[in-house]
Amino acid sequence: MKTLSIVGSALLATLLSTSVWAQSVDVKDAWARATVQGQKATGAFMKLTAKDGAKLVAASSPVAGVVEVHEMKMEGDVMKMRAVQGGLDLPAGKAVELKPGGYHVMLMDLKVALQKDTTIPLTLVFKDAKGVETKTELTVPVSQAVPGAKAGDMPAMNHGMHKQ
Repeated sequence: MKTLSIVGSALLATLLSTSVWAQSVDVKDAWARATVQGQKATGAFMKLTAKDGAKLVAASSPVAGVVEVHEMKMEGDVMKMRAVQGGLDLPAGKAVELKPGGYHVMLMDLKVALQKDTTIPLTLVFKDAKGVETKTELTVPVSQAVPGAKAGDMPAMNHGMHKQ
C-alpha cells in the first residue's frame, strides 16, 4: 500500500509540474479566419506571453493536414511568407502577437471549410530553455475578421501562394 502511495504521489507531482509549465505560456485572444468551400489554407492568430521565456515549436489540428508557424514580412516590394525555422521565440514576460500580416499559425491542406461562429481544436507545442516540450490544447473560435476590429484595420491574408 505504501508503494502505491509513493507512485501515486510521484504521478501527481509530475502532472502538477506539467500543468504549471503549460500555464507559464499565456494564450489570449485566439481565433482562426473562416474559409469558403474549396479553400485549402487559412491562419490562426493569438497573443502569447511566456512567463519564463520559451519557443513555440509546433502546432497541430485535426482540421488540417499541415500546420506550421509562419512569418509574413516585406522583402523589398514583395510580401514573403515562410515557415519559422527552429521555433518562434517568446521572450520572458513579453507578449508576442500572432496576427494577419505577421507571425501566425498556418493551417494548410484543410479537410473541411472553417465556418464563421464555429470552433476548431488547436494544439500548440512549446519548448522551454531546458528543451522540455509541453502541449497546450485550445478550442479556437472561427471568425471572418479580427474580433473587435473595424473594417480595414487588418489586411486580408492571401494564402494562394502555398502549394498544396
